[in-house]
Parts: sequence; C-alpha cells; structure tokens
Amino acid sequence: MKHPLEVMMTFRPGTRGLAVMAACSLALTACSAGSLGSSDDAGATSVEITYLIGNQDQDLKDAQQLTKDFTAKNPGVTVNIETRPAGSEGDNIVKTRLSTGDMTDVFAYNTGSLFQAIAPEKNLVSISDQPYIGDLDANFTKTVTSGDKVYGVPSGGFMGGAVLYNIPIYTKLGLQVPKTWAEFMANNAKIKAAGGGVAPVIQTYGETWTSQLFVLGDFHNVAAAEPDFADKYTKNQAKYATSPAALKGFEHTEQVHDLGYENKDFASAKLPDGLKMLATGKGAHYPILSGVVNDMIATNPNAAKDVGLFALPGDDASKNGLTVWTPGGIYIPTTTTGDKLEAAKKFLAFVASPDGCKSLASAGVPTGPYAIKGCQLGSDVPQSIKDMQPYLDKEGASSLALEFVSPVKGPSLEQITVEVGSGIRKAKDGAARYDEDVKKQAQQLGLAGW
Repeated sequence: MKHPLEVMMTFRPGTRGLAVMAACSLALTACSAGSLGSSDDAGATSVEITYLIGNQDQDLKDAQQLTKDFTAKNPGVTVNIETRPAGSEGDNIVKTRLSTGDMTDVFAYNTGSLFQAIAPEKNLVSISDQPYIGDLDANFTKTVTSGDKVYGVPSGGFMGGAVLYNIPIYTKLGLQVPKTWAEFMANNAKIKAAGGGVAPVIQTYGETWTSQLFVLGDFHNVAAAEPDFADKYTKNQAKYATSPAALKGFEHTEQVHDLGYENKDFASAKLPDGLKMLATGKGAHYPILSGVVNDMIATNPNAAKDVGLFALPGDDASKNGLTVWTPGGIYIPTTTTGDKLEAAKKFLAFVASPDGCKSLASAGVPTGPYAIKGCQLGSDVPQSIKDMQPYLDKEGASSLALEFVSPVKGPSLEQITVEVGSGIRKAKDGAARYDEDVKKQAQQLGLAGW
C-alpha cells in the first residue's frame, strides 16, 4: 500500500470511502458528532449535515475532533461523517456525486488544479462574502479561487518541500543553516570529511516518490529566478531542459550522487529507513516533505528536538525561501440549500478560525504552519515544524509548488529522478525526458499550445 505522502507528492496534498458507510449506519455515534436532528421542548429544530472526507486514519481523527468541537459551540447542528477512498477512486466518487447532484452537504477535497477540475463555478458555493476570507493565507486562497471567487477553507497546515537536518551533527561540526546551494554542498563536504559513517544526504529510492524533492521542492527558486515560468510552462513556452533555473533541480540531484554524498543503500532504502538514519545521526540531511515528521517522531521521539528544517537553497541567498504544499480544502456544493446551507457555512467559518486550528491541533501534530491568520503553532510542536513559520511570515519567502499553479505534471518524474540520482541518466537528459513525459497529460487536458 502506498504511503499517504506518496499520493500527495505524486498528485497533490489531499485532505486528512464509502467503505465504512455501513459501519456508520450501524454505529452512528462513532461516525457523527452531537445528537440526531430533533425538536426540543421550546420548538427549536436542530439541523443535520453530512461531511465527506478521505478515509486515512488522520483524516478521520481530524474530522471527528472538528465536528465534536464545532457542535459543542453550535448545539443546534449535527455533523455526520462519511468517508471515501483516497487516490483516483476517491476523485471519481467526488466528481460523480457532484455531477449527479448527490454530494454531501460539505466535503473535503484537493486544492489547485484538481480543484479546478471539479468545475467550482458550477458545482460549489462561493464563500467570498464571508468575513473570515481576509484571514486566509494568500498562498492557500490562490488554490481555491476560480474566476474572482473563493470557494474553500483550509483543512490543516502547510507542508514544506525542504531539507530535514540533524541538529546535533550541525552543532558538533559548527555548521550553519545554508541559504545557497554552494553553502549546502560545502556543509556536505565537511560532513563527509568528518567521517564516522554519516551520510551527508539521505536518499530512499526504495520508495521512488521520495526521489523528487530536489526538483519539486526547488520551485521557489525557479519562481524567484523566472517569475513567469509556471504560466509559460502551462502554455508549452518553457521547458525544464531549456530553463536554466528549472534544470537546476535535476543538476542538484545528479551532483549529490556524483560527489558520493548519498547513503550507500540509497537504491533500496525506504522512507522509514531514511527517517531513522536522520533521527539517529546516521545521516545529516534528508530532502523530503515535512508531512513525514510525525512518522519520524512516532518511532524516534528525540527527533522532535534533534531534527530541524530549512528550505532547499538556490543561488541567491537574498531570495531564499520555502516551496509549500497547501492543505486540502473544505467546500460546500451548490446542492446544499436552506438551513443546511447556513449550517454548512457555520462549519466552514469554525474551521477557518483559531478555534478550528486548536481543534485540529488536538487531533494530531500539524504538518506545518496553519493557513489562517491568528492560528499559532503550539510551543510543543517539533522543531522542524517550528522552523517553517518564519518562511510563511516573511513576505516573498514562500511559494506554492508548481503543481498548484500549473496543471502540467507528468507521471514518470519519480522514475526519472531515481535514474538521475543513481547515475544512470544525466541531468539534462532527465529534464528532457520529463519534458516529453508531461506532453501527453497536457494534451489530455486540452491545454492550448500542446
């Protein structure tokens, strides 16, 4: 079974199946919050709405906590939880239910180009007139906007495509967090020279999705050097192989291998191996998504304080910044009307508030800073998650991953980056191969210029 983050990296960070509906109907208290709709002695009638989510464990924990805390503040509303499968099966369920008018009153789904694919202007209720809209992070709002209207609220925190690093190794060797690629490679050289069997850069190609970070996590640097790259890329006017800035991600993948900075078992190691190496000081750097931090701490509690995070460095220290994956969105379909619509709007308002953030935080450690103003990370969150906050706070120090600003993404990137990172294929060849890989998808989407 694929690790949830594999789906996130390959497609988009999703939210947190119809398969358990039968169980819910048999044991409703386990799948809903509050009481069933009824009239009290004073004649007040409660409203019942249904919330559709993904079926991952954390999705359910988040939803259960949100609905519990929401109904505590809104006793007149009952929120029932329904689940759907992840991946393409879940995507098809969402699209089918929207097209047939059978969608639940509220549902969680992706942001970015996958959000655009569900025809939001036709199928979703705009929330642009809600008072909390100004409190949503601009990076997130871009991914749930169609035309000039906003349609969703964030269902969690950002994830960073970054470098997790071992703090004790940095302290022992007197290293500073790098802001340029040259500084990063100089740190790797010092780590290798120090010996002790410490791998400067951990790679885990036994799970191919993890090979993509030097390319996908570098997009902040691409956008800083070529602000119009995403637009040109979508129109087939820019290529990875011919853009000096975009090519660097492939070149960096190649350099780390050619200089012998990878762990010896990079070809077979998997994500849990990489996380253990980092947490125990057998590896110094791990380019990966911040969403893996909880898994690392679950088996290596010391990593909460011993592992930090920094953005993938580029050429210009003054433009150093973090590439971010936004949380999934929560939406209201146009089929939700009347009292149910008002209740659904109240639910979204709760999610988009500091109380909503506190609720999510009590359900699990956040993957990164929240996309809502006024929501603060707790003092007990892991150091690596805290390290993301300054990038989000500083103007121009964070950028959306390319897949949120362009629908063009080929299916073979992870195989290509494994080849480049294994010395099988040169960077320029890998980039050209990927440019060819995206063509079919762009043509299937009917994009102009392809």
